[in-house]
Amino acid sequence: MSKNYEKVNYYFSMGLWDETRVRNAVAKNWITKEEFKTITGKDYE
Repeated sequence: MSKNYEKVNYYFSMGLWDETRVRNAVAKNWITKEEFKTITGKDYE
């Protein structure tokens, strides 16, 4: 699990971040592509 996974998951689940923000977290290596799918339910493309 990535260092920032819990934080990103919390922000998304509380509606503070949208899918684009979570996608940017992958681009910045905060979370992995697999974690993106776990959080959003969608594949990272």
